[in-house]
Amino acid sequence: MTQQTTSPIRGWTVVIAAVCINLILGVLYAWSVMGKALVIQWHWKAAQASLPFTISAASFAVMMIFAGRWQDKIGPRYVAMLGGVILGLGLIASSLAKTPVTMLITFGLIGGLGIGLGYSATTPPSIKWFPPAKKGLITGLVVSGVGLAAVYIAPLTQYLLGVTSIPNTFLILGVGTIILVSLLSQILANPPAGFSPAAAAASGTAAAKAPAARSNLDWHEMLHTGQFYQLWLMFVLAASAGLMIISQVALIAKDQAHIDKLGYAPVAILAIFNTSGRVVSGFLSDRIGRANTMILAFALQAVNMFAFFYYTTPALLIFGAAFTGLCYGTIFTLFPATTADFYGVKNLGVNYGLVFTGFGVAGIIGPMLGGKIRDAFGSYHNAFTISAFMLLAGAVLAFLLKAPKTEPAPLPASPVSGQKSAGQAEAVRK
Repeated sequence: MTQQTTSPIRGWTVVIAAVCINLILGVLYAWSVMGKALVIQWHWKAAQASLPFTISAASFAVMMIFAGRWQDKIGPRYVAMLGGVILGLGLIASSLAKTPVTMLITFGLIGGLGIGLGYSATTPPSIKWFPPAKKGLITGLVVSGVGLAAVYIAPLTQYLLGVTSIPNTFLILGVGTIILVSLLSQILANPPAGFSPAAAAASGTAAAKAPAARSNLDWHEMLHTGQFYQLWLMFVLAASAGLMIISQVALIAKDQAHIDKLGYAPVAILAIFNTSGRVVSGFLSDRIGRANTMILAFALQAVNMFAFFYYTTPALLIFGAAFTGLCYGTIFTLFPATTADFYGVKNLGVNYGLVFTGFGVAGIIGPMLGGKIRDAFGSYHNAFTISAFMLLAGAVLAFLLKAPKTEPAPLPASPVSGQKSAGQAEAVRK
């Protein structure tokens, strides 16, 4: 096939559009502010207020499987636009919700489906425009949008709650989501057939560590490798702590450090460092490897969780939130990049969608763990300790992580056929 080239500006345009879409989809991470309002204004229990976030995360993760497959087949544009419309309608419907059960359906189920559709269509087309040596960096930039979203959505939500009501806040966020995502999605596109990204300008350590392009395995083949199940379990263990803090940090700040009127501040600080973690881990993992970066992030997050109960002043609480964001953000760069390293980019949408179901499980475990323990014991102390041990287990699994067997070097080609033997083809799948 003839290789095609195109302006590098086109690839960066796709990346910028993807980041902007993720900035809007990140409304999920402003739930801490909304959940606090439901507890204080509508007198919901903490566990009830965390459930819509939990269901949204689970719905988001399940939809990623199907949305990733659609994105691989029909391209990212229409999938992203549909996601924005569904998320917006879910937020608008939330403006009519009055009970926890109704909110589970509107924000939780419907909103999560929309986020999954939109999110699935941002990373795959972006990294296809760039060489393997930049895979971690580009992934980090794209997913940084979701983390950074809370920087503006949290204070915006706090402002809207102050000048209007909970229902009107949902309504305004929903209408804005539909309009902005529908416009931005028109910029998303996969490279043309036969496109080959320019070789990375890598040298020294970066050149040595940059992952080589791999054979493209489909999801059936991926499920026959043990690394998929190892990655999935690592995702659950590592994400649960971050999701617990993110979903309830405003309430944690009120309980432990008596931060009330500026309750959005820890949310915004966490989001800023969440974004930094996504970008820095992409840059770092291109140089020292994905697994080494995971070990570092998970171990540091475990230490932070052990210490979190002792963050009882505003300064310490904000430090803990920032550190949580920094380590948690690495997950959303390292796991899609590792999935692409192990299984190729052609089917990345559906392959990462299956790995990402670990996020859905973590979205149930983390927030519910925190909410239930607070309701039962009056504090989050035990939840922090349990999360720390889960992170240590994730670090051990990352230490043991090895790439699937690489494709063996081809035998000398036959003058007649030049085809691989059946044994070689089978080895690639193992």
